[in-house]
Parts: sequence; structure tokens; C-alpha cells
Amino acid sequence: MNAPAPASPADTLRSALAGLLDGLPPRQAAQAVERLIATYRGATPTAAPILRDRADVAAYAAYRMPATFEAVRSALAAFADAVPGWTPGDHLDVGGGTGAAAWAVSATWGGKRPVTVLDWAEPALALGRELAAAHPALTDTRWQRSRIGTALTLDDADLVTVSYVLNELTEGDRAALVDAVAGAARAVVIVEPGTPDGYARVIEARDRLISAGFRVAAPCPHSAACPIVPGTDWCHFSARVSRSSLHRQVKGGSLAYEDEKFSYVAATRLPVSPAPARVVRRPQIRKGQVLLDLCETDPALRRTTVTKRHGDLYRAARDTDWGDPWPPPPADDGEE
Repeated sequence: MNAPAPASPADTLRSALAGLLDGLPPRQAAQAVERLIATYRGATPTAAPILRDRADVAAYAAYRMPATFEAVRSALAAFADAVPGWTPGDHLDVGGGTGAAAWAVSATWGGKRPVTVLDWAEPALALGRELAAAHPALTDTRWQRSRIGTALTLDDADLVTVSYVLNELTEGDRAALVDAVAGAARAVVIVEPGTPDGYARVIEARDRLISAGFRVAAPCPHSAACPIVPGTDWCHFSARVSRSSLHRQVKGGSLAYEDEKFSYVAATRLPVSPAPARVVRRPQIRKGQVLLDLCETDPALRRTTVTKRHGDLYRAARDTDWGDPWPPPPADDGEE
């Protein structure tokens, strides 16, 4: 009899989170989640760690960690497509809290690698260490307490992730962090909430990375200035997240899923092959045609209409999703 396939990092993470709130009163968990949502969606930097105690951390991990995992995994997948054949030798997660980005990196590139998670909230690091014990690729992760700010120094790393962190920092601390990351990393992936403020922080970081000599791998098909006129729109994407019982309790929703909106930039010093164009809004499927809003290499934002006359391209357009490259890469037929 064949042995069962090993669980994916996503499944392992869900299992590790399943019993996390045992013993924590539902009302306390819900209140902690509501406060965390207000903080993470806001624009006011905090002067103390957002995750203050075990109740906060448990609520964060159960409610936010799956969404952070899916958003970072989506950004990493787009980055991986732009640097085919490359695998990070090590990973540094700055402000990583309970380690969602470490799980996402493991889901993107198989195997085991040195991983370090930096955060200034000791309860978050402790719970991250506890959760990581369930995943063989993360059992040797270093969980290191560190103040994320102007005094931060980083060891060199192939890949540095910074997810849902910039909104917690002052403008000066944000600039210092991005500069420190640029000095240490071969590749950087920064993820923020998919709000106008989150997008503005991503663009600010993107500009600093480009000035430091990085090339944008995703989502942009170019390293020129973003063609969006400031204040008129913002670039963001969506990742589907399975809802836990805590999600349903806090939001009162009946759906088994919700969509996490996020903004991101993935940049690198490596040779890069960005997508020819990126779908930046949900495609509109109409009778006999698909409308795609694209960010193109020019750089420019354009709408293109794909009709049945386009044959295979039309069928591909019907299967294309928000955030995908366009046109889709050729299918791998398995032949050498």
C-alpha cells in the first residue's frame, strides 16, 4: 500500500491553528480580533507591539495568520514565476510575528532552509515557535526578538519578507527598514493591506528599492514609475481564505471563505523576467468577450477586449484571474 502524501504547508498550518483558541473565551477572542482589525487597517503607527499577550496572539494567529499566509503566498508565486529556477538558500522574515510568511515561503519552494523570524513581540515569537513545531521544514527556525526601527541591522539573506509591518511604523522607521532590507537581501517581498494607504506604503518602498538598484519582479511588468495617478486609484489584489469558526463569529458571515485584499511588491537583484502585463482588476466576462484591465510594460494601464475570434486566447482569458500575468505562459507539456 502506498504511503499517504505528506500534508501541504497550508493544510499543516490549518491543523496547527485548529485548536489554538481552546480555553480562550469566545467573547475575549472576538474583542481581541476586532481591536487587531482596527489597528491593521488603520494608518496610525503604534508605539508598542500590537500583539501584547497570549490572548492577542492566539486571536491574531487564528484570525489573521491564514489571510497573511495566502496573501504572501500569492505574492511569492508571482515572484517565483519571474525568477524561474531560483530557490532561496535562506529566508529572513522581518516583523514576522507568528511566522505566516515563513510558512508561505515553505509552500512556494520545497525543502528546508535556514529561516529567521524577527519581531518585537515575544508572545508572538513564542506562539510562532509552537506552531512551527508541526512543520518539519520550520522546526529549526530562529525566533529572535528585535525592535523594528531605525536601529535595526540585518544579516545578509537570499530572501527577505516584510508582511503587514510597514503600517505599524513611523515614516522614518519605514524608510530605515526598507533601506536595511535593501542592503541585506538578494530578493525582497513586501506585502501590505490592499487599501489606498497600504498601496501608498508599498509604492514608497518600491521607489526606495529601485533607487537601491533592485528590479521589480512582480506585480509590475516594469521598474518604471507606477502609471496610477496618485489619489485616483490604487493597485491591489485578492487571495481567497477559508473562514474559520472565529471568522464567522466575528463577521457574522455564512460563506465558507473570504477574500483578502493586499498590495505588494517583489523586487530582486537577480536577473528577472517579469510578466508582459498583469491583470489589475477582476476580469469582466460577458457574452462572447472578456474585458481585461492590464498594467503593461510601457508603462501604462489599458483595457483589452478578448473575443471568441481570438480562439485559444479567448478560452485562456475566461480562465484568467485578477493578479494573473497576461498573456498566460505557455503550458508545460512535460517534454524536454
